[in-house]
Amino acid sequence: MYTEEIKKAKEHFAGLVQEQLERIERMKQQQEWQNYSVLKPIVIGFCWGDGIGPIISQETQRVLEYMLKDEIKSGKVVFKTIEGLTIENRVKHNKAIPEDVLEELKSCHVVLKAPTTTPEKGGPWPNIESANVAMRRELDLFANVRPVKVPAEGINWTFFRENTEGAYILGSKGIQVTDDLAMDFKVITKQGAERIIHMAFEYAQKSGQKHVTVVTKANVVKTTDGLFLETAERVSKEYPEVKWEGWYIDIMTAKLVDPKRRTQFKVLVLPNLYGDILTDEAAEFQGGVGTAGSANIGKRYAMFEAIHGSAPRMIKEGRGRYADPSSLIRAAAMMLEHIGFAQKAKKLEMALEVCGQYEKKKVITGRDNGVSGREFCDYLMETVQDAGLEKKWQKFVG
Repeated sequence: MYTEEIKKAKEHFAGLVQEQLERIERMKQQQEWQNYSVLKPIVIGFCWGDGIGPIISQETQRVLEYMLKDEIKSGKVVFKTIEGLTIENRVKHNKAIPEDVLEELKSCHVVLKAPTTTPEKGGPWPNIESANVAMRRELDLFANVRPVKVPAEGINWTFFRENTEGAYILGSKGIQVTDDLAMDFKVITKQGAERIIHMAFEYAQKSGQKHVTVVTKANVVKTTDGLFLETAERVSKEYPEVKWEGWYIDIMTAKLVDPKRRTQFKVLVLPNLYGDILTDEAAEFQGGVGTAGSANIGKRYAMFEAIHGSAPRMIKEGRGRYADPSSLIRAAAMMLEHIGFAQKAKKLEMALEVCGQYEKKKVITGRDNGVSGREFCDYLMETVQDAGLEKKWQKFVG
């Protein structure tokens, strides 16, 4: 009984195992980190996405053109627009990332990516793979770094989410064994866990945070999450000055909202799915997912993005101009720091906090009872130019 179904499932699983073993061999090959200081020009790709993506991309580019006006004039930085990641174009080619678009992405040193629509089974679009997941895999962007800061509440979290493993990387490669049985897969490798955990511990040590929280569900998901936790224990021995502890994802979601406990967390490292959930929860403290940026970092490439979706409902209802560009602008600030413009990044981050969390002279609501994205960006650039910006920021954060 079910002989053919079992045979098919075995073949399918064998293919996944082969694929992952080959990926491990590629990870074992050492690759040098990109040195942005020697590049001229640094090519920044603007990937417009779809839905509200083109709207917030244009506003973010306007802000960056102001922040980098001298570097653009000298030829140190150039921008490149990549428009091919719309859902319509991806469906046309039946690919998460069409080949010509992937080549455009690879021609850039860093990419600033707006939201892209991810189809779901039963939805209006064919159920193709997430463009985000595909990009992280194709460019080996193994570290998803998401900071959340609310100085007035003592919150200063930096999340290191593994980007190329876990449940997401095989999310489109499950198998419907029979009408009654569907199976998905999760993968953790020693090499993949090591590099993200090393990155978290390095950051904790260099930033002076000196504390790492490793989040898993290793008490139940014993094999994959168990390997992640075991790897953390081994890596921690290389950083004797950094304290670490393991937490389970379910209780971690509760303690993140506990005012007595949450300020004790500093640097958190966790597998893909848990990282996606926890960082969305964390972003609410900062003002919602519309305010949080995200870095996707590999040794050769890096991609920075808003963490929210493409908001097709806003476009359908004619509210696109009221979309909040803050998340993508915060990602742009992270990008500025990554490519060597730390002071400009700090200035932009301070302006975002003053405008979005403290002064709030112009508030985006997503509707016509608030300001448009363009009006907010005008306010933001006026604030960046303010000679007293740092004093104003210090006043708010105490």
